[in-house]
Amino acid sequence: MRILIIEDEAGISNFLRQGLEEEGYETTVAVDGLQGILLAEKQKPDLILLDWMLPKLTGIDVCKAVREKDKTTPILFLTAKDTVQDTIEGLKSGANDYIKKPFNFEELLERIKIHFRNTGKNKILKLGGVEINVLKHTVLANDKEINFTQREFDLLKYLIENKRRVCTRNEIIENVWGIHFEYDTGVIDVFMNAIRKKLNFKKEEEFIKTIRGVGYIADDNN
Repeated sequence: MRILIIEDEAGISNFLRQGLEEEGYETTVAVDGLQGILLAEKQKPDLILLDWMLPKLTGIDVCKAVREKDKTTPILFLTAKDTVQDTIEGLKSGANDYIKKPFNFEELLERIKIHFRNTGKNKILKLGGVEINVLKHTVLANDKEINFTQREFDLLKYLIENKRRVCTRNEIIENVWGIHFEYDTGVIDVFMNAIRKKLNFKKEEEFIKTIRGVGYIADDNN
């Protein structure tokens, strides 16, 4: 599961990032409101932790902008603002939850898990005869469960979430590996070969195609 942290205070964002990654979550950090909106649209995180007071755009502005295009991703405000009116304003802007600073990290983890349970309950991704259950972290191919590594699962999930759209190598490296600098994207081919072998598609059922020199596309609308 990928969590986008939109927080301009380095101490807090580093604390959150380290703690969440130790719990097995993938994280990305945005340091201002504008960057937060761009990353939310580009990376399609599973949950957003959002500060209220941000450079360039406020958390309220970010929340409203994200909600215009994304109605379902959980958004949790983390803020020192603590009046009832502040809470109401945050929830009205589209947030799912409101956690006051300073917060207890264990409580935050439990809130995150609750929101994942609520939103992931029926989150099934499909590609041909393949089904991914995001919550249970399982992959079925023609009703048979296939064992995937974490990286294989994340790669297949990303391609299916972006079905019928060409995903470039750089996009895949950034969104699946979380690497935002020059990197040998040839590693993607190794994982794609493993995924294809495990799914054992027939020739006429090749639902994940290689776009030479560009990337990959998942498409079962043949």
